[in-house]
Amino acid sequence: MKVAINAIEYYLPSKTEDGSNLKEQNPDWRIDDIQAKTGINIRRISAPNETAADMAVLAAEKLLYSKVDIEDVDFLVFVTQSPDYLLPTSACILQDRLGLKKSCMAFDVNLGCSGFVYGLAIGGALIEAGIARSGLLICSDTYTKYIDQDDRTCRPLFSDGAAAAYLTSSTYETLGPFEMGTDGSGFNNLIVPSGGARSFELNERKLSMAGSNVFMFTMDMVPKCVDALLAKAKLNIDEIDLFVFHQASKLVIDNIIRRLELPEEKVFTNYQDIGNTVSASIPIALSDVENAKRLNNGDQVMLVGFGVGYSWGGCIVHWNSGA
Repeated sequence: MKVAINAIEYYLPSKTEDGSNLKEQNPDWRIDDIQAKTGINIRRISAPNETAADMAVLAAEKLLYSKVDIEDVDFLVFVTQSPDYLLPTSACILQDRLGLKKSCMAFDVNLGCSGFVYGLAIGGALIEAGIARSGLLICSDTYTKYIDQDDRTCRPLFSDGAAAAYLTSSTYETLGPFEMGTDGSGFNNLIVPSGGARSFELNERKLSMAGSNVFMFTMDMVPKCVDALLAKAKLNIDEIDLFVFHQASKLVIDNIIRRLELPEEKVFTNYQDIGNTVSASIPIALSDVENAKRLNNGDQVMLVGFGVGYSWGGCIVHWNSGA
């Protein structure tokens, strides 16, 4: 696609939790063992009255106040699984709160860890088709609001955050190809079972994750996704300059590195002091990559998201800071 990720900004809540907080509330937890496995030292926690849409506004405003002409925004794609309401769509609320023009199309995408890659495909297709010239892709979630205090599986992993990317047309082919897929048979292995029409009688909304099942899915599908994407791009794996995977945990990424026999220096991670921010994890990582000046024009970056659904998606970004 002749579509570029023109800029990315992100927002993280000010409240943090570390191992001492977990130990204080759960004295029987072996924190050293948990942190050695997850690799996550600090997580960000949204305020009680702070929603995914609130965080989305704060991330998007960083773009709109410094890098984007608000009149140029033709679409807003909001990737979230923590909407403010069952209806209306949160993207419509964001259009108004951000002061975007009324001719701006706005819609939600209910996806988790693969959501940024799917959003790139959707936003890129709108631009390629001539339906839009440019637009915002915002990823934001507040999974921590769905997690019990004593949930040893989910609480040490998940973090809240939002990222906003500005997509524009480009004179270069900078985005693609894509490789995406779905295996809905695993839907109940990472789920908030209440709140929807099928479970309206349940009042509490709590996240449930069958961690070992999700891990096995990841170890099976991510290498297949990477191989299929390389075949589409007609590239060898050593021609990829940097890999930015969904920041699931140390255990997951270490095993992906092992399975694919990747040089560790080619795999960017920042989960250590941010945690797993679901759909926002890849754009936050990509922003940190750029700020760290880890990339040069012409570098080829592979993005791969995977998780809840089960859903996965990968794409190649041909890095060009002037695109």
